[in-house]
Amino acid sequence: MSKLETTLTAISIVSIILNIGLAVYVRAAISRLVLISEELGDLQDMINSFLNHIKQVYEMDMFYGDQTLQSLLEHAREFSIQMESFEYIYSLTDEDELEELTEPEEEQIQNDDTNN
Repeated sequence: MSKLETTLTAISIVSIILNIGLAVYVRAAISRLVLISEELGDLQDMINSFLNHIKQVYEMDMFYGDQTLQSLLEHAREFSIQMESFEYIYSLTDEDELEELTEPEEEQIQNDDTNN
């Protein structure tokens, strides 16, 4: 073999090894991002559930108008809105959920925000 063939073979082997390493790294990185996306989606679901629970308690006759619960409800609502800024991350793994959120539900959420 000539010197040129040896050099090209060595470069090809190094290139193949680097490409395999890059593929393994990219796959691992994507797996981690998908996991984070799912976890953020679950966190958003828990926050929304908590917000709804507080709202139900606040609307009970015995608690209606309680300032502490009203403050807690407002805090939970603000936290939920802040978490929506991460929607682009957790929507990567659950595009069906975005389609399920219809306009009447979005309008209801906005109306609830303006009423309190």
